[in-house]
Amino acid sequence: MTRRITWTLLVLTSVLLVLAVVPLAVSLTARERVAYRDSQRAATRVVAAAAEEHLSDNKPPTVMRQELDAAARAGDCAAVYDTSGRMVASTACTAAQGEEAAELVKDVLAGHEPEPPENEGRLVAAEPAGEVHRPAGAVVLARSAGPLDTRIAAIWGWSAAIGVAGLAASALLSVRLARWVSRPLSTLDVSARRLGEGALDERADVGAGPPEVRRLAATFNTMAARTEALVHGHRAVIADVSHQLRTPLTALRLRLDVLAAGAEGVTAAELGAAQEEIARLSRLVDGLLAVARAEQTAPRPTAVRVDEVVAERVAAWSPVAEERDVRLTVSSDGPALTVALGAGHLEQILDNLIANAVDAVPEGGSITLDRGRAGDGVRVLVRDDGPGMTDEAKAVAFRRFGNPKARGAGLGLAIVHRLVTVNGGTAGLEDTPGGGLTVVLDLPLWPERGGASRSLPVLKET
Repeated sequence: MTRRITWTLLVLTSVLLVLAVVPLAVSLTARERVAYRDSQRAATRVVAAAAEEHLSDNKPPTVMRQELDAAARAGDCAAVYDTSGRMVASTACTAAQGEEAAELVKDVLAGHEPEPPENEGRLVAAEPAGEVHRPAGAVVLARSAGPLDTRIAAIWGWSAAIGVAGLAASALLSVRLARWVSRPLSTLDVSARRLGEGALDERADVGAGPPEVRRLAATFNTMAARTEALVHGHRAVIADVSHQLRTPLTALRLRLDVLAAGAEGVTAAELGAAQEEIARLSRLVDGLLAVARAEQTAPRPTAVRVDEVVAERVAAWSPVAEERDVRLTVSSDGPALTVALGAGHLEQILDNLIANAVDAVPEGGSITLDRGRAGDGVRVLVRDDGPGMTDEAKAVAFRRFGNPKARGAGLGLAIVHRLVTVNGGTAGLEDTPGGGLTVVLDLPLWPERGGASRSLPVLKET
């Protein structure tokens, strides 16, 4: 944003300077040329007036010689011609002589006003001696264009200096203006990012920047304060519910265990059924609390090694799978991939998926975990060869109690979906080739310096 504002102001200033300075310099140049020409013509007329006294009035050429000498001292070259075009007198230099001068004299004696040429860095002017239509002669004066060129160069030099100074001042002011506007926005962006990462006490600076940015920062702080109060309130409710529900459930389970220890027959069967319902209710409460925590989670991303977590969870669940005659494996030794997830989230995700798969797969079945690169992220697959799901069941599987035919509480996939999406990933369900269900997790890749992760192989779906 700073660069855009700076470049916009610089381009605007450059255009304004060009539109203002260039026409001014052109106008001053034209005025200098006219003034220089007028000065040259005035000097020519002075010599012509003195020459007229000699040519028409037959006075001594003394005054004419004096004016020619004065012109020579001023650096001009002058020559006096009579009505026949013959040179009568001249300065020591010959710049006012030759074919060019003869053409000018011819035009003047014919009563015309010639266009003074500019050749080889000099200006040549011709004036009649006497009346314009009946001249007694003509005077040609050649003057160097060096002083004029010097003045014009000075005009353009000063114009360029003014333009550069204006552009430098504009650059300085535009940079300061851009920083004044963009720095509070950058700070606000950092604060918003930190709030999104879970720093609920983050607040923006409301004392810098334009009034609109300060109002935006104040609005952000109000939103952050309300969000913090809301999240803390929900966390307190969850903690209270967890304590208030688990304590009586635990006490009730203990009492049923005591009663079941001495019961027989029908009573023992009824108490056993009651114990199973209490266990199911406990799992349901734990699942609901887990979903609530996942929905309220604002995780701070950390670097999580997928291969290490997958290997750890497979090792932890292998005894349970073996007890049910289910084969739990990792497809291959894939690359070392690192994802950006909240602490402990990947473990919780895999635990729910493996638990669901172990419950769904029949004896002799298999569960396979795979991982690899997929586009700009990391893909984790959990495949099983169990009964799978219908399209209708897959459409609602990530909702709370979405699958009424689930063996458990129906909250495992809901927890997985909340944890994946809150970390910026996606979760989906697909059919396993040959029968079964495949859970597809696309997780954000942890940014690594140097781009070393770009050369990793891409995971292909089967």
